[in-house]
Amino acid sequence: MKASQFLITTLKEAPADAEIASHQLMTRAGMIKKLGAGIYTYMPMGLRVIRKVEAIVREEMNRAGAIECTMPVIQPAELWSESGRFEKMGPELLRLKDRHDRDYIVQPTSEEVITDVARQEFKSYKQLPKNLYQIQTKFRDERRPRFGLMRGREFIMKDAYSFDRDEATAKASYQIMADAYRKIFDRFGLRYRAVAADSGAIGGDLSEEFQVIAATGEDAIIYCPNSDYAANIEKAESLAPGARPAASKPMTKIPTPGKATCEHVAALLNVPLQTTVKSLVLATDELNDKGEVVKSQVWLLLVRGDHSLNETKANKVPGLNPFRFATEAEIVDHFGCKPGYLGPLNMKKPVKIVADREVAAMADWICGANEVDYHITGVNWGRDLPEPTLVADIRNVVEGDPSPDGKGALAIERGIEIGHVFYLGTKYSKAMNATFLDTDGKPKPFEMGCYGIGITRLPAAAIEQNHDDKGIIWPDALAPFTVVICPVGADRFPNVKEASDAIYTELLAKGVDVILDDRGERPGAMFADWELIGVPHRITVGDKSLKDGQIEYQHRRDAAASRIAMADAVAHVVSQLKA
Repeated sequence: MKASQFLITTLKEAPADAEIASHQLMTRAGMIKKLGAGIYTYMPMGLRVIRKVEAIVREEMNRAGAIECTMPVIQPAELWSESGRFEKMGPELLRLKDRHDRDYIVQPTSEEVITDVARQEFKSYKQLPKNLYQIQTKFRDERRPRFGLMRGREFIMKDAYSFDRDEATAKASYQIMADAYRKIFDRFGLRYRAVAADSGAIGGDLSEEFQVIAATGEDAIIYCPNSDYAANIEKAESLAPGARPAASKPMTKIPTPGKATCEHVAALLNVPLQTTVKSLVLATDELNDKGEVVKSQVWLLLVRGDHSLNETKANKVPGLNPFRFATEAEIVDHFGCKPGYLGPLNMKKPVKIVADREVAAMADWICGANEVDYHITGVNWGRDLPEPTLVADIRNVVEGDPSPDGKGALAIERGIEIGHVFYLGTKYSKAMNATFLDTDGKPKPFEMGCYGIGITRLPAAAIEQNHDDKGIIWPDALAPFTVVICPVGADRFPNVKEASDAIYTELLAKGVDVILDDRGERPGAMFADWELIGVPHRITVGDKSLKDGQIEYQHRRDAAASRIAMADAVAHVVSQLKA
């Protein structure tokens, strides 16, 4: 490709709404253009990156035995009603009607459609296992789209779905995909972690996320530096502490005027924050057939003052799924006090109490007195209130917690999710009556798995990990062009044009993805463009160096260029690409 034939539109400044590096740099490098909130046009430079992502994903999916298809972006709501997700998925699911007033959705994912395909096509166990995948546009109506392609509303995703006859073969299919994902992300040249994850709204009980390590990542990755243990913050387990110490202090009600947080109470009393207990009030609703609330149950969750509630873990407490945070009216009705001074003692009405493992093992702790401006110190289980009937791991782990595998302390780093693999079981096949005839001639629901990769999110994640003050630094596998040739003064020096054309032609013949900048730009402007765009390998051809039989080579990460013999230019670049 020659630059004069391509569309290169770089900007000196990023738009005001671009908050993170990838959004700023993709916009400045002319890779994306905003059309609406969370909706972008992929410009030619950016599309080349996306196509390279797709090509690697497609190669490895095919190599793993998956079969490509394409499912509609607009899908009938009836399928989603069968699975129950048309009502449950919430406002992220974009619903619409056609001219005949029939309900449709814009696909955020395609479990329902692919399950419908399977129940029509796969009649016998002899046709299994099967894995179908697509690379297709998706839409999720994000409440607050931000960060460019990182959290847009319209995006491209690779989603795959496996169908098996039993749990053992389904887990084997899952492992094939998990291994394929590692090969895919290895080829991209990114630093990533595969972490145990919660399955969330899609469902299932075996799940891994693939996270690109980046300081701007939205997700907290928990890992043990001394082992292979890794999990996301929702999944990471906080171990049960040791035996509870004996009570050593009397229970005392003390004034804490205006101190409505654990931090303020600990500071007032000059005690460690770890001796306080935080009270969080939730509620669950019982609905009738019309979806109306007929009965509500209030719950009190207790976590240590320096810890935070993990809502995903709380959802797994029996009876708490789904929950909501209680209203102030419900809180006053049950505790006789406004939030800030709540605790499990002296309540007006009974509530269900769930104690975090850490709280259940505490002695002489501090909590609210259910009276404004008062707290209680020296509280002990068994002596001052009954032993907790429900004890669960409901908190987020913190750095330094012991690793669940017993091999050291946990550390935390930030990550950007770029892929996710799930073992679904029969969640969708049972709901949609998708069955096959097994060896005994009886119908049996498919065992399913699903596997996603954020095609358009991945380049943004790569930039977050690979950039400097000049612009993007693409790994070779993702760069819009792998090599750029920059002639200096080609319009004035025929030897520069001739040498540049010769190198360009030879690199093309060797299958190298090369662009020749024949726009006639000044060297400073030309170099600035390609440093911003992030092409990893640059060859500079100038009259002065050619007179010495040399050209200049510089990798995007190098501080300075190196002189290479003109005769060795192509061989040198090819060796760098192989390296």
